[in-house]
Amino acid sequence: MKKTALFILTFFSILLFNSACNEYKKILKSDNIELKYEKAVEYYQQHDYFKAIQLFDELLTYFRGSARAEDIYYYYAYAHYGQGDYVLAAYYFQNFTQTFSRSRYTEEAMFMAAYCEYLDSPVYSLDQSSTMNAIRGMQNFINTFPESSKVAQANELIDKMRSKLQRKSFEIGKLYFSTEDYRSSIAALNAHLKDFPDTGHKEETYFLIFKSYYLYANKSIESKKRERYINAKEAYETFAALFPESSFLREANVFYRNTLNELNN
Repeated sequence: MKKTALFILTFFSILLFNSACNEYKKILKSDNIELKYEKAVEYYQQHDYFKAIQLFDELLTYFRGSARAEDIYYYYAYAHYGQGDYVLAAYYFQNFTQTFSRSRYTEEAMFMAAYCEYLDSPVYSLDQSSTMNAIRGMQNFINTFPESSKVAQANELIDKMRSKLQRKSFEIGKLYFSTEDYRSSIAALNAHLKDFPDTGHKEETYFLIFKSYYLYANKSIESKKRERYINAKEAYETFAALFPESSFLREANVFYRNTLNELNN
């Protein structure tokens, strides 16, 4: 009995699917533009974004330059967003703001362009081009619509993305340190402090700068050692003054004593 019911259910499901496919194919081939528009919106509202996009794609060409083009492009951008294609969605939302700069949707589209870049932003260890684009987009949105109800959310997202960039910047410095490229480590960690003065890794960054200077001096040829140990001494004094209670201080003191001995010798 159960097998029979399952068979009937499967049979009717296939019939409905085939019927829907046949209907969609007829709509695609139809010359009735109004029908295509109505069905495109209907598919969009049903979250069937793939079918909606195919129809909107044709409608954009047909209605280009007309009053209806604005609504079609708006749906088109959101359909890509709904499908999870954030790269294309960002592109179309951005293009919308340029094509329909006086639209009632311009504010929303400008925010969504940046928001899609945010959604496309990967983990900190990967390329952060989308993150940078999102920050620029959100800042442009805030500057253009300072009274928008979405300004607070835009600022919050900027903070999140800056935190990701901050983490990547710090990890680059640590990577140079771990691979014993101390010269690059010093440059990267100093750049990290300059670019992110509010970094949550400030204490460790200053410690690693000092340790990099010390190890860099230690590995140097004799003619370069004194100058580099002096740099290490200054880096230690900056670190110790800023973080007198640091958990890294015991280790730092060992290297500092070695630094002083090298300089005295």
